[in-house]
Amino acid sequence: MSQSIAERSQQMAVAAPPSTAAWDTRRLRRLLLASARDLLPPFLALALAAGIWEAWVRLRDVPEYLVPAPSAIAGRLAEDPTFFAHQGFITLYGALAGFGLGATVAILLAVLMAHSRFLERSLFPLAIMVKVTPIVAIAPLLAIWFGFGLMPKLFITALIVFFPVMVNAVVGFRSVNPWALELLHSLAASPWEVFLKLRLPSSLPYLFAAFKVSIPLSVIGAVVAEWFSGQEGLGRVIQVSNSNLDMPTAFGAIISLTVLGIGLYLIISFLERRLLSWHESAISM
Repeated sequence: MSQSIAERSQQMAVAAPPSTAAWDTRRLRRLLLASARDLLPPFLALALAAGIWEAWVRLRDVPEYLVPAPSAIAGRLAEDPTFFAHQGFITLYGALAGFGLGATVAILLAVLMAHSRFLERSLFPLAIMVKVTPIVAIAPLLAIWFGFGLMPKLFITALIVFFPVMVNAVVGFRSVNPWALELLHSLAASPWEVFLKLRLPSSLPYLFAAFKVSIPLSVIGAVVAEWFSGQEGLGRVIQVSNSNLDMPTAFGAIISLTVLGIGLYLIISFLERRLLSWHESAISM
C-alpha cells in the first residue's frame, strides 16, 4: 500500500539535513563555549589576584600613595576613561609606527643576509651591537638630536623590535624544503620567484613568532621614549603620576598599557591562525 502524503512529508522532514540557520546556531554555540572555556580561567585568576590584593591593602591599611587598592584603580579608570583612551592612543600610535619601521628594516636586511653569507658575517655584528646597546642610555641622546615628539619614540621602538625580527627572519628565509628548492631551480625560476613562492611562505611561522615577541616590546619602547622625550602618552602619565604620588592614576596607566599589549598580541595571534592554517603549528592546536 502506498504511503499517504502526510506520512511522506513527515519522513522527508526527518531525513532532511538541518537548515543553515540551525547549523549556524550550533556553530555559534560551540564558538561561545570554546571562548568561555578559554577566557574563564584567566578571568578567575585575575579576580582572585585582585581580591587578595584588595584584602591585603585594607587589612594592612596601606596608604594609597604607596599601593592603591584595585577598587581605587578601577574608580580612577571609570572616572576619566577618555583621558586614558587618548593617552593610550598616542602610545599605541608610536608603538605601531616604531614596530613597522623596525620590522621592515629587519626583514629587508634578513633577505640580504639569507642570500649572502658574506653580508651576514658583515652585518650581524652590527645588529648585535644595536641589540646590546642600553636603550635607557641612548634615549636622552635621541631626545637631544630629534627633539620631543614622535621621532625619538619611533627610533627607540624600532631599535627594540629590530633584532628579534631580523634573527627569526634570517632563519625562516633559509628554512626551506631542499626538494622544493631543487624543483624551482630545475624549472629555471628566478631568485625573486624562489623568494615569493618558497622562501617567504616558509618564513611566515618564524616571522609570526618574532612578531608575537616584538609587539609587546614595541609598547615598552614607546613608554621608555615617553619618559625622556614625550609630552603625552601613557609613559608620560606614569612619570608625572609617580612624581605627584598619584598612584591610582599611575596604576591606571599601567593597566591601560597591559590592555594594549595583550590586545596587540591577540591580533598577531589571530592573523597567524588565519594565514598559517596550513602549518603544523596550527593543525596540531
